[in-house]
Amino acid sequence: MLRLQGEMIRGGTSKCWIFDHRDVAATGVDVDALLLAAFNAADPRQIDGVGGASSTTSKAAVVQASTQAGVDVEYAFAQVGIGDERVEWASNCGNCATAVALYAVHHHLVRIASDTTTVRMLNVNTGARLTGTIPTPAGVAPEQGTAVVPGTSAPGVPVLLGFQDPAGSTTGNALPTGRALDELTGPDGPVEASLVDAGAPAALFEAKAFGLDGTEPLTAFATAVPALTLLRRQAALAMGLAREGDPVSHAVPKVGIVARPAPYRTTQGILVDQDEYDLAVRMVSMHAPHPAIGLTSAVALATAATPGTLAHRVARQTADGTLRLGTPAGVITTQAVPAPDGASPTVLLHRAARRIARAELLVPVLEGRPA
Repeated sequence: MLRLQGEMIRGGTSKCWIFDHRDVAATGVDVDALLLAAFNAADPRQIDGVGGASSTTSKAAVVQASTQAGVDVEYAFAQVGIGDERVEWASNCGNCATAVALYAVHHHLVRIASDTTTVRMLNVNTGARLTGTIPTPAGVAPEQGTAVVPGTSAPGVPVLLGFQDPAGSTTGNALPTGRALDELTGPDGPVEASLVDAGAPAALFEAKAFGLDGTEPLTAFATAVPALTLLRRQAALAMGLAREGDPVSHAVPKVGIVARPAPYRTTQGILVDQDEYDLAVRMVSMHAPHPAIGLTSAVALATAATPGTLAHRVARQTADGTLRLGTPAGVITTQAVPAPDGASPTVLLHRAARRIARAELLVPVLEGRPA
């Protein structure tokens, strides 16, 4: 039995277990084996582990102080399998980055300022650079806050999350195929797709291609998940994220549908008028509908909804860089701030985080398994 110190933090609408890189390395165990055992990934219910049996609660980050110029903290993001003994390391998670920022402040991985403290982060999975700005009045790291985000009514410490120069963070190009529109083959024939890379690679489809209007409840959207899962694989090949014969990834690219704004009700039953947002979106997370939207998916929409893409085709156009996304949980607002050096705009999102637990995990993994 191994003992591993960890901290569970809610970032936005996800729960993320944060581990110090030194503690992970000290176990002498391969990190995949360690996480699979700790989360009980083999069990779809994750009964004998710390996983929450959903894509938004089966996440981890391994964190360390950085020696790179302009970076305070480096973190590796892990999407741990659910009923699947595999750890996905190919993507990033904005909600977990929110949690990492709060963790860094509490663990003195960054110098705390007397008003607000900005944590400069590097996601080593994708090379993405992010910032998390947290109020630290009188130089004190906050334990509680009153900020809330769509998808949960629980308050937390406000975190202003910024994705810096997100275009092409994985493939090197905002449009990896060089085209704003591509054609993939779904189970019922050809389907238009916009394959974009900003924040994370994403494959976006128009809702009407699946007989949907993009504002459906999650149960109705779930009918499109099998087709989108098939299309994800094709998109990965087209974007150069995988080669024929590679294992199928259920984490990258992100896949979802977009549509014009229309009135809808959130999962909490709140009516959202079509004038309250600019683009309807429903995304898949691993094998199921996402209850809100992954932040990297939101960044992809905010950055790469360029003329010619499906998102640009159906979105209400705004002049100030904001894009309000109508998600199942409610409206999430992104803001693209132009970069002075010609880089792609920094995308800002308001999030909230709360420390839930500090714990010693008792992990039933074979000691001595090589790292």
